Amino acid sequence: MDAPVTPVAIDNDHQNPSKLLPSQKNTSKGGWNAAIFVIFVEMAERFAFYGLAGNLITYLTNNLGQPVAAAAKNVNTWVGVSAIFPLLGAFVADSYLGRFKTILASSSIYFLGMVLLSLSVSVIPTHSRKPVFFTALYILAIGEGGHKPCVQTFAADQFDESNPEEKAAKSSFFNWWYLGIVTGASVAIVVVIYLQDNVSWAAGFGVLAGSLAVALALFLIGMKKYRKQRPTGSPFTRVAQVFVAAARKWRLTESHGSRGICCEDDRVRGQTMGPKLVRTNQFRFLDKAMMIDNDDAMRKSRNPWKLCSLNQVEEVKLLLRLIPIWVSCLMFCAVITQLHTFFTKQGSTMSRSLGPNFQVPPAALQSLVGLTILIAVPVYDCVFVPIARKLTKNPTGITMLQRIGIGLFVSILNMVVAGIVETARVNTARKHGLIDTPKAVIPMSIWWLLPQYVLTGIGDVFTIIGLQELFYDQMPEEMRSIGAAAYISIVGIGSFVNTGIISVVQMISSKHGKEWLGDNLNRSNLNYFYWVLAGLSAINLCVYMWISSAFEYKKVEGYDEISEGKELEMEGYSDVRV
Repeated sequence: MDAPVTPVAIDNDHQNPSKLLPSQKNTSKGGWNAAIFVIFVEMAERFAFYGLAGNLITYLTNNLGQPVAAAAKNVNTWVGVSAIFPLLGAFVADSYLGRFKTILASSSIYFLGMVLLSLSVSVIPTHSRKPVFFTALYILAIGEGGHKPCVQTFAADQFDESNPEEKAAKSSFFNWWYLGIVTGASVAIVVVIYLQDNVSWAAGFGVLAGSLAVALALFLIGMKKYRKQRPTGSPFTRVAQVFVAAARKWRLTESHGSRGICCEDDRVRGQTMGPKLVRTNQFRFLDKAMMIDNDDAMRKSRNPWKLCSLNQVEEVKLLLRLIPIWVSCLMFCAVITQLHTFFTKQGSTMSRSLGPNFQVPPAALQSLVGLTILIAVPVYDCVFVPIARKLTKNPTGITMLQRIGIGLFVSILNMVVAGIVETARVNTARKHGLIDTPKAVIPMSIWWLLPQYVLTGIGDVFTIIGLQELFYDQMPEEMRSIGAAAYISIVGIGSFVNTGIISVVQMISSKHGKEWLGDNLNRSNLNYFYWVLAGLSAINLCVYMWISSAFEYKKVEGYDEISEGKELEMEGYSDVRV
């Protein structure tokens, strides 16, 4: 059917602030005064997530009696599902509810799931605890699905790019946003895990539920300060239209049968209008969708399933360019999954004394990742970037893809170091005759694990923050919640990849003697497993470098930018900064 243009009312409270006329803007809304409320909500959610995920393998093995490998798979599966549901949540937010309502609904679900989890380890009868516990876990995953893809983009939406002061504030938003949520995660790992190990699981989970209640209240307090965007309908419809239109004109070429290209977008007044994109040469088969044939020229209105605008086609190209990057970062997330599983089990076998009367909870070492990030982010922003800027002449020091690639390299070093430390741990156990005593404390300090935790934090500063920026920056504006969900889903699918690697390693190793990842870590070959991950990560880095060498950044009319050390003359962003 044809798409007639119908008038709609403009809602200034829901429009993109950068698209409003000066007289339409409400200066009392948005900015840091609004974003700070959203940051507190995210800090509380990260506090709750890491307070649960950080020590989950301990509860599964010690309280529910699961084998180590099975518990690791269950943790990976839950983390994976929690990171995949945001794809659905982002679709609902961008298409129907909007980000504000989606955050409100998902935060409520998350709170109810945490209350049920607290009840499952306290008042629920013992024989029913396992099914109730796992039910609560996946209710939390549903809450994550709506919260994760929206909260970051909703906070970023509070900054008006047409306002020089707000644009400057937004330029370093992702670094400081990540710094804030790492603070919440680190506090959870130190405080909540101590309560779980030394007081009770009910007390630990109760604190998490209380923090979510406070965060929900703070979010509602700030609701009059927020800039809200109205949902614009399913963005996937616009994507599908490009493929259908290109397929219907597969015989058409610009030199034979085409009467030009369609440059006008048909989004109606009141909808968010993204920047005008410059035509690119990649995925040229999609260009057929914007070619005007004789039938199109005779129509009074455009059929969106037969003729698409240049902007619409270029938006689809943006999505296609991100897919290979998404795939090539899965291995990185498979590596960092060890943080919640085997790193913690390693620490539980080692000497954890800190003074005469205090034992360091093994999962508490995850706070070292947060501490590393707290130190590394300001160093990156204030030291690394200025030095790199002088060398590369790039305003941001290095490109987003270079930043991600450095993190991928760090993850290889991480697994090599982890394997070396594990070899030393097993040799110490053998030297003291503890190889067949899995519950004995090996006389080797838990602080030997410090390098692998620090390397995990450094890798996050480069790759995780780089991915956040890339998937916000390079997505079409009306699909930025989906962009955030796509970035988050890398973590989820990476967890499933790790689960698959564990299954393959167990299957192959059992056929050639014994399983590498048994319940007795002293008899296992966890070091070999780490080195397998290092080898796979090295292969993955080579693939990533090949993919990124052909990547084209978003190009928007009206800008000249320096990127990758070369001055690119173009009508748009080479590397859009947020």
